[in-house]
Amino acid sequence: MDPAALADVARDLLRAAPGDFVAARTARQRAARKDDRELAAAIGKLKKPAPAAWIVDLLASEDALDDAVDLGPALRQAQASADPQQIATLRKQRSQVVAALADTGADRAAAAGHPPTPAVLEQVRATIEAGMADPHAGAAIRSGLLLRPLESVGFEDVDLTDAVAVPGAVPDAWSGSDAPPIPITAGRRGARRPAGRGRADGERAVPDEPDAPDEPDAPDEPDAPGEPDGPAEPDAPVHDDDQRDPVAERRAAREAEAAARRASRQADAALDQAESALEDVEDRRADLDRRRRDLERQLAALDQERADLDAEAERLGQERDDAEAASDRAREALVAARRHRRERS
Repeated sequence: MDPAALADVARDLLRAAPGDFVAARTARQRAARKDDRELAAAIGKLKKPAPAAWIVDLLASEDALDDAVDLGPALRQAQASADPQQIATLRKQRSQVVAALADTGADRAAAAGHPPTPAVLEQVRATIEAGMADPHAGAAIRSGLLLRPLESVGFEDVDLTDAVAVPGAVPDAWSGSDAPPIPITAGRRGARRPAGRGRADGERAVPDEPDAPDEPDAPDEPDAPGEPDGPAEPDAPVHDDDQRDPVAERRAAREAEAAARRASRQADAALDQAESALEDVEDRRADLDRRRRDLERQLAALDQERADLDAEAERLGQERDDAEAASDRAREALVAARRHRRERS
């Protein structure tokens, strides 16, 4: 069977409204049974996605997740270089990108008749952040084949077990990353578990390695003085893994990671809020400094204008005095002329 053909069908089904998934899957299975019974059987085994995964698949169908995944290498590089300024800048950019994508996903889901709850949107945001933190998770969320939400803590590996509908159709790692290829067919953490995962009850959990040759039995040693003879005590169990529940352990690990992710996200939000408040205060202070400088320039201009007016007033006052003196002289001359005329007449 061609994984690509199954992936094409799976993408169509995973984008369908949750209430239409089963009917759509049945219709596609019946249509495929005429030509490819193996493909039809595989279609019948496709699982319905969780609500958060469905929303992420809707975003992937529009290539809306590319910018988020593209930001991943820069975030990892900033984390590795411990550049506080770059980390703060990229963290703010990450928050903006994730928030915008979550809003877009909520709109798409509501338009399809399934508005998400706040808890589902929180899972959507966590899944997108996981795709930014881990290149293999980035490949998973961009595939449009996601079945369940993802979680990550910091930049640790994301558990991709049972996360993708057709693992064989998903690239090993996002092509833009410098991360080494790691097959995600069974999920990286799942692949690292011993092959005995999912074993029958009572079966020993050991890796599939060749048995070591038996060592010769050591000769019997005499009992130490004072030790009573009696039947040998039963050997202690070699492995306690037989009593473990892998599903419960994985669930507990996911819950712990989810709690850590929520705490990290809350801390990031508090830091972003504090940085925004500080930037607001700094902007206001800078604005006040600019206004003060403008007022100082205006005051200096007013002082200069006043000095010019004072000089002009002094000049005009002198001209007035000169004009007044000239007027007095002219009046005296007129009086003298009149007197002289009367005396001659």
